[in-house]
Amino acid sequence: MSQLTELTCELVAIDSVNPDLVPGGAGEREIAEFVASWLEQAGLDVETDEVAPGRFNVVGIALGSGGGRSLLLNAHMDTVGTAGMESPLEPRSENGRLYGRGAYDMKASLAAIMLAGARAAGAGLRGDVIVTAVADEEVGSVGSEAVARRYSADAAIVAEPTEERLAVAHRGFAWIELETRGVAAHGSRYDLGEDAIARMGEVLVRLAALDEEIRSRSRHGLLGTGSLHASLIEGGTELSTYPDRCVLQAERRTLPGETEADVAAEARGLLAGLDGSARVTFFREPFEVDEEHELVGLVRRHAGAPEIVGVPFWADSALFAAAGIPTVVFGPTGEGAHAAVEWVDMASAERCADLYARIAAEFCA
Repeated sequence: MSQLTELTCELVAIDSVNPDLVPGGAGEREIAEFVASWLEQAGLDVETDEVAPGRFNVVGIALGSGGGRSLLLNAHMDTVGTAGMESPLEPRSENGRLYGRGAYDMKASLAAIMLAGARAAGAGLRGDVIVTAVADEEVGSVGSEAVARRYSADAAIVAEPTEERLAVAHRGFAWIELETRGVAAHGSRYDLGEDAIARMGEVLVRLAALDEEIRSRSRHGLLGTGSLHASLIEGGTELSTYPDRCVLQAERRTLPGETEADVAAEARGLLAGLDGSARVTFFREPFEVDEEHELVGLVRRHAGAPEIVGVPFWADSALFAAAGIPTVVFGPTGEGAHAAVEWVDMASAERCADLYARIAAEFCA
């Protein structure tokens, strides 16, 4: 068993289900303790940071001798839940694939950046290699938010799985809350009641039309178009009462150049002429890096000219880019993120670990 496979197995065996996804989930405390201890033994300067109650980041720095550039390597420690899985915390190797919750998303990647950091610690580089193992990527990304506030770097690689393709862009997203208002009354008093749920019907028609209009706009070369969809709806108190309130939650996927203000204006437009309110409750920026940037060229050269892509999912790369750190996303091949059967190709993960180490050696030399 290779060092990477052994380390990935140890990480998969630690329960790190995000408690904001699954009530009672273990969170990152135990895995953070493991990662911190491993990085300390590998010779990195290590800090553990409680970024929210019971939620932990680990940052290990392979300190350079001075005068060189710094590279940040990022992976998250939390996973989604394990419902429907058979022995999710018992890693199993079969035909070059390692199975288990988090193997693909993204504990093999975490192991790969840890090993790259260990190689950097003994390589005599001038610049720092910063290994960031973060909390909460699966929900709010409070871990990478904290890293982006506290640490700077000249470049970053987010090791999310990309099937060894080089991702230079991804969509952002916004969560929107739309509320229509009516007047509560007994179901027999149509002369007094005003139906907030029926009014939301008009909003849903407008939302569908807006989604169609968004998807007819000019396409991004790597990401296609943005989108809008209804997610959750709630209203009413009982069958014989006119509902005085209906709340719809929706999600808008955004392209580079689309702002929170743009989304808020669209949301207000959905309520035009109706008694109600609209607000953006959560916003994450889209991400894009210039394909001519040195980091892109460096990864392309070391990875053997991989396909350059945009990925549909959001990643912590947007937070580092927003903090002024040129960032790319590159990680191993596998399948089953958030699914009942999850696996990572360990040969691919080995190539990624070697790639991160070689890029660090050149960039931070």
